[in-house]
Amino acid sequence: MEIIRSDFLIIGSGIAGLSLALKLKELGDVIVITKKRIFDTATALAQGGIACVLSEENHIELHQRDTEIAGDGLCDPEIVNLVVSSAQERIKDLLTWGVPFDRDPENPQKFHLTLEGGHSKKRILHVGDYTGRAIETVLVQQALNAPNITILEHHLAFELLLEKNCSSKPCRVAGVYAIDLTQSKIKVFVAPVIAICTGGAGKTYLYTSNPDTATGDGIALAYQAGCTIANMEFMQFHPTCLYHPKAKNFLISEALRGEGGILLNPEGKPFMHKYDPVRKDLAPRDIVTRAIDMEIKKTGGECVYLDITHLPSDYIRKRFPVIYETCLKYGIDITSQPIPVVPAAHYLCGGILTNRWGQTDIPNLFAIGECACTGLHGANRLASNSLIEALVFSHQAYLKIKEELPLFKERALKIPHLKEPTIKEIKEEKVFISHNWDLIRKIMWDFVGIVRSSKMLKFAEKRIEFIQREIDENWSGPYLDLDVMELKTIALVAALMIKSALLRKESRGTHFMLDYPFKKKEYEKYTLIKKDF
Repeated sequence: MEIIRSDFLIIGSGIAGLSLALKLKELGDVIVITKKRIFDTATALAQGGIACVLSEENHIELHQRDTEIAGDGLCDPEIVNLVVSSAQERIKDLLTWGVPFDRDPENPQKFHLTLEGGHSKKRILHVGDYTGRAIETVLVQQALNAPNITILEHHLAFELLLEKNCSSKPCRVAGVYAIDLTQSKIKVFVAPVIAICTGGAGKTYLYTSNPDTATGDGIALAYQAGCTIANMEFMQFHPTCLYHPKAKNFLISEALRGEGGILLNPEGKPFMHKYDPVRKDLAPRDIVTRAIDMEIKKTGGECVYLDITHLPSDYIRKRFPVIYETCLKYGIDITSQPIPVVPAAHYLCGGILTNRWGQTDIPNLFAIGECACTGLHGANRLASNSLIEALVFSHQAYLKIKEELPLFKERALKIPHLKEPTIKEIKEEKVFISHNWDLIRKIMWDFVGIVRSSKMLKFAEKRIEFIQREIDENWSGPYLDLDVMELKTIALVAALMIKSALLRKESRGTHFMLDYPFKKKEYEKYTLIKKDF
C-alpha cells in the first residue's frame, strides 16, 4: 500500500481548499486531493458574488445586522464580526491572485456592487454572473503554477487515520485512507495537519443547485472519526433554480431579484407582498422559498416565474451573460419571457463544528467552507456570505497553523499499524445502487424538505434506517465504485439531517415544522450530534 507524506493535506479543491493551499505553500509542501476533477466544485457554479463592505454609504455594522437577521437568532456575533470586518483584506487576496471583479462603468476606480435578498445595502462584488467560475479559474491557475502544491484528482478520501497510543484524547489526526479511482488502489496520505474542504451535501436531495460532488463526504469523514456535527437540520433551499426537463442544476441567481426581478405565481401575478410586505422579492431565502412552495401548492402549478423583462435587453445580456445564454439554449429568452423557476437544495448551514480558527475537536484537523459550521450563518445563510466565509476561515486556519507549526513538526506522528483494507468491486447489477440513490434523494425531498412535520421526519427516519441496514449488509468496506461509496455517504448524512431536525421542535430559519410553527427560546442553541464509540 502506497504511503504519501506531506507537510499539509487538503481534501477538496474549491475556494476553501485552494485559498488555504496558496497560503500554506510558504510553510511547506501541500497536497490537495479531490474526488473528481479540480473544477468539479460548488465554487465554480456560484453566480451571484461575494459580500464585502466597500462603499461609503455602507458599513460593517449593517452587514453584521443583515447576517444576524437572516440567521434567525443562531449566529455567533463574534464570528459574524470576524467575517464582515476581515472581508476587505480577503478581497485583496483575490485581487492579488488575479480575480477580475467588475468595475463601476460610471467610475472605473470603484467596483460594481449589487444587491441581493436580505441585504440592506449594495455590497456584492461580482464577475458578471459567473463569479465563482472566475474565482475558481484563478485559484486553479495559481495552485497549478505553485511548486509546493501537488494536486491529485480522482482521489476519494474515505477514512481518517488517528494517532495510536496518544497520551490525551481525542488523538491527533495523522492521515487519511483514499481510493485512487484512476489506478483502482488504496493510498494512505500522512500529514501533521489536515484540512477538510469538501463542500456541502445538496446531492442528498432530489432537486439541488449543487454539483454531483456535493455528497457530504467531509462531514461523514469527520463524524466517523469523532468530530462534533452541528445544525444539520438547516439546509437552505435556493428559491430559484431553472425549471426545465433538460436543465439539471442551473441556478437563477439572487442578483436578478436584486436588479428588480419580480416573482410571479403560475397565474402570472406577483405574490411576495403577501409574505413579506416590506422586503417583498428581496426577502431572505427561507421566506422566499416557502412562499414559492405555498404558491405552487395553492395553484397546482409546477413552478413560478421570475420576470425581468421590464429591464433593458442590452443590460440583461451584459449583466447576466451566462444566465441569458443558458436559458436561450433551453428556448427561453429572458429579455422577453419570464423564467420558470423552482426551489432546490442549495447550501448546508450546518456541518463540522469549528472554532474561530477553523479547528475541529480532533487536534490538527481543520474544516473550512460549506462542510463546516462556523457560527456565521446560524439558521439561514445570508446571500453571498459563503465565498467570503471560506476565504476568511482559510486565512484563520493559515494563521493558526503558522503560529503552531513548530509544535506540529516537533512531535512525530504516532502512526497506527496500517492494515490495507480489502477493496471490492461491484459484481451485481448497478440498478441496486442507483435505486437506493434515487430513493434516498426522493425521501429527503418529500419528507425533509422545505416544509416538515414530526410525522414526516419519523417516516423518513425509518426509511433511511432500512436503507442503511441494507447498505451495511451488502456493501460494507471500501469499493472501487464511486457511486457505492457516495451512496454510503449520503445515507449517513441524510440520517444526521433527520436526527437533527427531529431534535429541533420549533420553526427557525430554513427549518419549518408544521406542528411547531413558531420559534421557542429554549431552542436558541445549536443542535449537536457526536458518534458513540
